Amino acid sequence: MMNFSLVSIALLYCCILILCLPGCAGEVNSNNSGIQGENSNSGIDQFEIERQEMVKYQIRDRGVQDKRVLAAISKVPRHQFVEPPWKDFAYSDRPLPIGYQQTISQPYIVAYMSEAAEISTEAKVLEIGTGCGYQAAILGEIAKQVYSIEIIPQLAERARQTLSQLGYENIEVKTGDGYQGWVEHAPYDAIIVTAAPEKIPQPLIDQLATNGKMVIPVGSWYQEIVVLTKTEERIIEEKTIPVRFVPMRRKLLK
Repeated sequence: MMNFSLVSIALLYCCILILCLPGCAGEVNSNNSGIQGENSNSGIDQFEIERQEMVKYQIRDRGVQDKRVLAAISKVPRHQFVEPPWKDFAYSDRPLPIGYQQTISQPYIVAYMSEAAEISTEAKVLEIGTGCGYQAAILGEIAKQVYSIEIIPQLAERARQTLSQLGYENIEVKTGDGYQGWVEHAPYDAIIVTAAPEKIPQPLIDQLATNGKMVIPVGSWYQEIVVLTKTEERIIEEKTIPVRFVPMRRKLLK
């Protein structure tokens, strides 16, 4: 019995040594120095996990049902459009600063406005307020062609670079006054505005195609999303949800 006990203890001791060797079963790796947002051990992209959770809990469960909008939100890497200090918050249910006193919109609002515009696969869309380019990327996944205007030159250039790096060839960005729209490419099947004027600019109504929709936040201290539909007979405005957007800026007169 004594010899058997000594052998058993020796075998148990060897097993403990093996389990503690690096690279064996029972290893715990605390190294977090891999690619940002990616688990270097499992190959799982943490940003991808957070993006899918965002779609489920922030967007789909709150009523957005358009499958093409949900697919676009699921695909576009929002963390690529935010500044490095904010990347860990890229998929949180909040707007984030992008510099120049501007923000990237809350993911739910981006999805809500995209769905409300009822954009077809053959649609030509105008976006007012490119910002970092995230909303434009979502529209680029849904529509045939997107034209986007940004009044701040530095943001316009940054958005162009990001969209180009991500491979979007159906989005064109220019620096300009969003109040005036982009008449060269009008009429538009849909217009989405991502900054709030006190009233809807008439040039944007003029550039909207018949039966097209404009989705725009309107107001100063109190703002609401307005879904405007242009028919052959009249303009229909429907106020939907309260929001808080940055004010729409105008170019200074010389």
